[in-house]
Amino acid sequence: MKKHNRTLLFDKLKESLVSVLPIAGIVFVLCFSITPIPNDILMAFVLGTFMLIIGMGLFTLGTDLAMTPIGEQIGSTIIKTKKVWLILFICFLVGMIVTISEPDLQVLAEQVPNIPNIIIILSVSVGVGVFLVVALLRIFFKIKLSYLLIALYTLIAILTVFIPDEFIAVAYDAGGVTTGPMTVPFIMALGVGVASMRTDKDAENDSFGLVALCSVGPIIAVMMIGLLYHPGESTYSSVEIPSLATSLELWKMFESEIPIYMKDVGMALLPIVIFFAIFQFMKLRMKKDALFRIGFGILYTYTGLVLFLTGANVGFMPVGNYIGRQLGGLQNNWIIIPIGMLIGYFIVAAEPAVHVLNKQVYEMSSGLIPKKAMSTSLSIGVACSVGLAMLRIILEIPIVFILLPGYAVSLLLSFFVPPLFTAIAFDSGGVASGPMTATFLLPLAMGACVACGGNVITDAFGVVAMVAMTPLITIQILGVLFKHKMRIEHAGHDAEQGKSSVSAEEIIE
Repeated sequence: MKKHNRTLLFDKLKESLVSVLPIAGIVFVLCFSITPIPNDILMAFVLGTFMLIIGMGLFTLGTDLAMTPIGEQIGSTIIKTKKVWLILFICFLVGMIVTISEPDLQVLAEQVPNIPNIIIILSVSVGVGVFLVVALLRIFFKIKLSYLLIALYTLIAILTVFIPDEFIAVAYDAGGVTTGPMTVPFIMALGVGVASMRTDKDAENDSFGLVALCSVGPIIAVMMIGLLYHPGESTYSSVEIPSLATSLELWKMFESEIPIYMKDVGMALLPIVIFFAIFQFMKLRMKKDALFRIGFGILYTYTGLVLFLTGANVGFMPVGNYIGRQLGGLQNNWIIIPIGMLIGYFIVAAEPAVHVLNKQVYEMSSGLIPKKAMSTSLSIGVACSVGLAMLRIILEIPIVFILLPGYAVSLLLSFFVPPLFTAIAFDSGGVASGPMTATFLLPLAMGACVACGGNVITDAFGVVAMVAMTPLITIQILGVLFKHKMRIEHAGHDAEQGKSSVSAEEIIE
């Protein structure tokens, strides 16, 4: 078992290295060309990159060993009780717990003007809990996901008209931020566990879509707060650019932050561990070998997330903000659009939850939907979103002029693509907008906005929301291409089903 885990860890570290190196390479090229940065910030970025690579490798291994099995076990166990009220209550509780556990939610709460953090956190957590229940009811009653999404995003569009401008970007950002590395593996695994109790051909397809619906809850929650509160003067937490004289000061900067993230991640994981322990004692009764495996997985998850968040927040955030200021201050500041698109294309591969989604899509489709196709579609989507975000900063375009048409196109596409691709697309929106977006792309946008003389709250915020929106279009376009390809390949003869858990015909129906 130990040898197997070492092999898995090596594979995960290699995958992490391949994911992070391109974005590191882009930053180095910029640093030694058009956006020179101080040596202390560059060295912080180098150390942060190293921590990011190790952290992502450990986290993804921990997800495979612990978070996914826990979610699947709890999902399948609660369904066996056949008590609907108990199932819905536990799922509501799980939704709240994993959302409160999400580190990026604290960052979001700090940015909402003149409203206590606890109100934001509890409101968003309740929103996720409620919509996780809605997502499970959809699985039970076999409700078509596209119809539900159309109704919910129509409600969001209506609410957008009535809330203050200061809440619009933050509200849309909330949907992407709260479905991060803690939430996604657990919720997706829970969906697999619940769907496994259905025996019809659409059961496995319906295991997708939970993240999509849970992303709606935070948007509506923050908008409802916007209707009740008057924001007053808009403020934001600016990114602190460190000034370090020696390598010892560099290390002390990281050393001082590590305990903070150790505490944050510990508090994030603790409710999930306690919840699992109660379930294990009352219902699961898993064997010792399985429990040891999950225990090691939790340890990997904890260590990996601490290293990842420290590297991202301490090493990547200042560099992103500084480069944004440099690019925004250039005479030809339009160059930030193609550079932003290039960064966006590669940075999505460094999101931990993206690897979780790609793995589940590949397994559920038995390889019919390759990881490469998913990754490329996500990268193209995020590249477009960052380009649009930078264009919006330069021209001061209101975010609703981009988001509302974008969501309209996404929902329209849902009538022309296989339902599985619609579910995957809307899941991918929440997955793509994780901690790397919050700690690099958002500071990049903030730095550019400050240099261009714009309003950070209304112009820079919203980049997370746009990263969450564009994959909805690109993944569904992938679905159109896949459907066309499958129909050509299967025209005139019956396809061999083999051992596929989901056949090509079931996907394109």
